[in-house]
Amino acid sequence: MHQVALPVEVSPAEVIRKPTLGAALDLCLEVAGFEPKQVQGALKLDKAQFSRWQSGQEGVNWPKLEAVMDHCGNDAPLLWMVHRRHYDLTAMRKLENELERENRKLREENAAFRRILTGSQA
Repeated sequence: MHQVALPVEVSPAEVIRKPTLGAALDLCLEVAGFEPKQVQGALKLDKAQFSRWQSGQEGVNWPKLEAVMDHCGNDAPLLWMVHRRHYDLTAMRKLENELERENRKLREENAAFRRILTGSQA
């Protein structure tokens, strides 16, 4: 299993400006502050294959692309593909994963306890 990086914001406008999936892949790395060599090494990706992805000479393997996006902490290539299929990127939202849901519930519980404590002292 690969490590998921902290999320990095990528704006829909940045994604929409990219003319190709390869350019969106470059954006994914750029926004995360990575050079291709760093990602290739960390994920053990073949340099030539990665280059063919960037140039559009070879289709991207989903599990490997998912690993790149997880490593970089953004979904720029996926958002580019969705935009190319005529979806409105500004209307899309990500669902909570298990950890985010648990974190939200704990924050809500913490806020409820604070309200109770504040109310009992008044």
